Amino acid sequence: MTETSTPALPRPAELAALLAAKLCHDLISPTSAIVSGVDLIEDPESQDMREDAMALIISSSRKLGALLQFCRVAFGASASADTFDVRDLKKLAEGYYETQKADLDWAVTPESVGKPAARALLNLAQLACGALPRGGNARIEAQTDGDGLRLAAISSGLRANLRPEIIEGLEGRAMSEGLGGHWVQAYYLSLIVADAGGSISHEASEERAVITVWLPAD
Repeated sequence: MTETSTPALPRPAELAALLAAKLCHDLISPTSAIVSGVDLIEDPESQDMREDAMALIISSSRKLGALLQFCRVAFGASASADTFDVRDLKKLAEGYYETQKADLDWAVTPESVGKPAARALLNLAQLACGALPRGGNARIEAQTDGDGLRLAAISSGLRANLRPEIIEGLEGRAMSEGLGGHWVQAYYLSLIVADAGGSISHEASEERAVITVWLPAD
């Protein structure tokens, strides 16, 4: 009989490194585009491309700004706020989706939510988008449910799916194989939910993937 070892969960420093790597991966594309635009403007032989370079810098700067604001709430401390206006969260999610293939359907009924729910909503929004490699519709829901709040990310579209490493992360398990950036976000969401005393579940079928979160009232 062959014994197989169970992968160990990362220690805090390793988890921080994985999260940092994911953020760098998300931010490198618009940052590199801005640098490329500046290089074109500074190149004497590329002055005929100056207008295109400026357009690239402007669009990439807007994308970078939207991503930074999104990540500040989804992953940052945001210590100055314990309650978030849902309209502000919607703007952050919309800013992220502007450069993605999927369409966002924001169906959040509470006017405000606490910090755990705010972080969970934005992470759900990003995971829902990632579940749609060919584009589609990502519906983000939140509504009161008994003495708590039920959140859901419903991805509908061609080849909608939850990667194995995302499922492992959502279930609070170590990644056996796959991409660390996908796993760490799902695992981070599971930590947010667990720390708040909530629960998380998932399901997937043909062209549809659902992640559901329940959080107790603040």
